[in-house]
Amino acid sequence: MIDKLTKGECCGCNACGDICPKGAISFSRDNEGFLYPVIDHEKCIDCGLCEKACPSINATELKKNDFELPKCFAAVNKNLEVRFDSTSGGAFSALAKKAYKHKYYVGGAVWNEDWTVSQIITNDRHDLERLRSSKYIQSDAQGLYKKIKELLVAGEKVLICGTPCQIAALKSFLRKDYENQITVDFICQYVNSPFVWNKYIEQIEKEHNSKVVYIKDKNKELGWRKLCNKVVFENGDVRYDTARENYFRRCYMGLGVASRPACYECKFKGFPRIADITIADFWGVEKYLPKEFDGNLGTSLILCNSQKGLDYLDDEVCKSLLVTETDFKNTLGGNTALTVPYNPPVKVNREQFYNDLHNSDIKKVLEDYLLKYHVIKGPFLHKCKNIAKFFYLNYQSCRGNIFTFFKSMYMNFFCKHVKANISKGAFIVLYPHCKFTFGKNSRIVLGRLLHLGRTYKTDKKVTYIELRENALLDVKGDYAFGSGCDVQVFKDAVFTIDGGGDTNMNVEIVCGQSIHFQKYVYIGRNVIIRDTNGEHYLSRQGYKTSRPVVIGTHAWLCDRATIMPGVHVYPGGIVGANAYVTSNVEAFTMVSGNPARVVDEEVYWKS
Repeated sequence: MIDKLTKGECCGCNACGDICPKGAISFSRDNEGFLYPVIDHEKCIDCGLCEKACPSINATELKKNDFELPKCFAAVNKNLEVRFDSTSGGAFSALAKKAYKHKYYVGGAVWNEDWTVSQIITNDRHDLERLRSSKYIQSDAQGLYKKIKELLVAGEKVLICGTPCQIAALKSFLRKDYENQITVDFICQYVNSPFVWNKYIEQIEKEHNSKVVYIKDKNKELGWRKLCNKVVFENGDVRYDTARENYFRRCYMGLGVASRPACYECKFKGFPRIADITIADFWGVEKYLPKEFDGNLGTSLILCNSQKGLDYLDDEVCKSLLVTETDFKNTLGGNTALTVPYNPPVKVNREQFYNDLHNSDIKKVLEDYLLKYHVIKGPFLHKCKNIAKFFYLNYQSCRGNIFTFFKSMYMNFFCKHVKANISKGAFIVLYPHCKFTFGKNSRIVLGRLLHLGRTYKTDKKVTYIELRENALLDVKGDYAFGSGCDVQVFKDAVFTIDGGGDTNMNVEIVCGQSIHFQKYVYIGRNVIIRDTNGEHYLSRQGYKTSRPVVIGTHAWLCDRATIMPGVHVYPGGIVGANAYVTSNVEAFTMVSGNPARVVDEEVYWKS
């Protein structure tokens, strides 16, 4: 019986439930959040259909196709909006675009309102945005196989995208190949626990005190290779978590405990592949193809495994793509998941991990396990690494200028105005031509690296940092000021930098009360940011000489822009060159002009 499969054998495809003629098979979630079949033996008639539909039991018979090795292509979608919104290069959107035009039903994984994932099949082209992009937890496919068979038998055309095991399950369920069907899978390393995902959502909602309203994994705004997860909250907060910061991703990429047990012995690796077409990220594309196929915006790898798949990838599909054929061997180096099952990198006590996760939040459990299993460095090794990094970076940055090197030693070790912690990776990296003025009780507090005066070797522009009495420059994350910058923090004022971005040359910052750079703020040349008009007063009710300025997460201030007191540039905001900004810039909005006006909305950019 199908419920006798071990957890290491059941891939959770749900095909057995769809094929059961008596509805005797339901599905129950285990302690890890994965679905497994449960048989009602009073309803069961021992017909054996569930075992005939099981892709794990029939894997050897299923692994057949026209081509032993696929025909391989690299592709990027010509539509930049589609490419930004896709996990890879937008190949699936091009395939689906043709399908909708020719009255196909298109299927794939979509987010539900509660941030679980289900498989759907739809002929509404407006659903493409929901179907686009990977979802890194296991989807619920109950009812999918029945619906697809009904459509095919009725003569409808179907293009369906799923994991390799789901496509194998569909083939096993149908027990014949339909000419009016195109199957698409993707290079899958593993599917992850919905329970771990739910704990992640719970944690970030607690941290932002708001509900999640939008999620995009492998978001492109920080670059394709950052593996960034973007989350938007009901209260307007925007969170960009890179691979190193994302609690959920570190559970499966760091600890290896979030993957379904059957993924460790996946039976659908290697060749021939079962689907007509396989899509994936083309990792390593920069080694083989010109820059127009990269740009750190995502590149699709397309493998045509059958003649039907190759025929479908015709001129009509390729009209939406920049596409070129590539050698099969180019696909293997960056996509080991094509042939090799995933092995957990550490020997974590999996049962204990999930028990702990049920009783605590994901952040605490993750930190404990990463340290316990040496996925992150222990305290002593971590300190040694940071100290070595300090000397290496400052040796490089001084450019042979011994005065600059010793000045850096003084600033980090002996200056009473600088609170560094070198063993924790919190220190100043000093370049030549930097000058400092410190008032009484002024402080630079470092949580990470602060590069000051970063420049080319021939540039001799002076970078000037002035902190007046009781002034605070609070640097929480890595940040860099280019050469020629002038940063002034007035008496009792606070300039806070969350980190992750940088400024170009000749930036002027005047902080009279409060300026706050959130994460991943990028600033072009000759930009002016000030929260104060000095001691100049106007005869207007409520006038203040200083009003706080906030530059939001992943904002971009272009060359010669001016930000005036009281301005809040919300997350993703873009301020155009020469813009003079006196009022707020809304999230993902572009402003330009003097005075600045909105010129575009819902704009996303890559740093």
